[in-house]
Amino acid sequence: MLKTLQALKILFLTHRVPFPQNGGYPIVVCNTIRGLVSLGHEVSLVALNAKKTHHQHNDDDKDLLSKIKYRAFDININVSVFDVAVNLFSKTSFNIDRYYDVGFERLLIAELKKTNYDIIQFEGLLVSLYMTAVRKNSKAKLIYRLHNVESQIWHRLAQQKSDPFKKSYLKMHAKRIKNYELQQLNNFDAIAVFTAQDKSTLLEYGTKIPIQVLHLGINLDHYKPDFSKTEFPSLFFLGSLDWLPNREGIEWFLENFKQELTEGDLRVKFYVAGNDIPERFDDYEVMGKIFIQGEVDDALEFVNSKSIMIVPLLSGGGMRVKIVEGMAMQKCIISTSLGAEGINFRNGEDILIANDQDEFYEAIKRCIADEEYCKSVGLKARKLIEAEHDVNKVTQKLVEFYQKMI
Repeated sequence: MLKTLQALKILFLTHRVPFPQNGGYPIVVCNTIRGLVSLGHEVSLVALNAKKTHHQHNDDDKDLLSKIKYRAFDININVSVFDVAVNLFSKTSFNIDRYYDVGFERLLIAELKKTNYDIIQFEGLLVSLYMTAVRKNSKAKLIYRLHNVESQIWHRLAQQKSDPFKKSYLKMHAKRIKNYELQQLNNFDAIAVFTAQDKSTLLEYGTKIPIQVLHLGINLDHYKPDFSKTEFPSLFFLGSLDWLPNREGIEWFLENFKQELTEGDLRVKFYVAGNDIPERFDDYEVMGKIFIQGEVDDALEFVNSKSIMIVPLLSGGGMRVKIVEGMAMQKCIISTSLGAEGINFRNGEDILIANDQDEFYEAIKRCIADEEYCKSVGLKARKLIEAEHDVNKVTQKLVEFYQKMI
């Protein structure tokens, strides 16, 4: 076990319970905590439980929970039609406001009075609602880890809409969320981002505090591809569809490629898996050709069983965990430039970039016809992840960043 000179007391605040680790946000949070624990730091996690779910923990979860202090707090984030209507006349966005709970704030204050933390890490914008209370009750350095520039997501979503009302509505929320971001950013002590693009955006926003680019880190020991179990050719998408950019992207892909996959030249099976897939997606299913699978028991087993990963992301930002995981599993990946943001890829070498329907078509056609090419792309992708996304290297850099702040 690696040790640093000074063992730190670190508190993580999350807007959702990061168990099970079945999506980008929980994977990032838990990988970071594991890395810090392995370096000898004392870590606590306080999470909002917006879905009020209480899962059975698997062995990996139990192992991590045995090494940290953990508390989850149930919170109701549901909003009524009346709440949405009232919010139209507000200056803030209910998408943020609904994550404030006075009971959670009291719990947090009690925790801060009990323990003198060195670092408090806010995992995303939604928990920044509690920053004022944290400042008043702790001398810790406050680090904001930016998973996405939230206003940018809403702005890009608005750009994709043709309906004037929807476009206007999304633009309104983008503006309100940006105003909130601008108010909050410089109130932290420092910010950690995953991509240089996000750092540039924050600098354009007038951020004056230190910003550190730290790549997303994964435990490479967990990613062991077995090509004897891989179906070639096969296309797949894996992602949580409660995140709007994922849902929008996969809908775009299905609308544009359903006919090509079922009746055209792209003779390949397509599998869609992930959490919170709306029932209407069942309409896209075509027996023996397009499979809407929903949540899978073992995400890495699912990834291993398929050969070509698609990431048709049209909005959003930050770094996509599923791409990093797919690369670690030596998958041949076809993604938009936006989806691959923050990864030091070489187009055509360790990933294929496709930004419109024609480019996706050509990339898919090339990949399904050449298994050796796909394997070559996947092998180079794995080497890239080994060089730049090893969680041990990334976490060590995070600790150095913490210690500079202290």
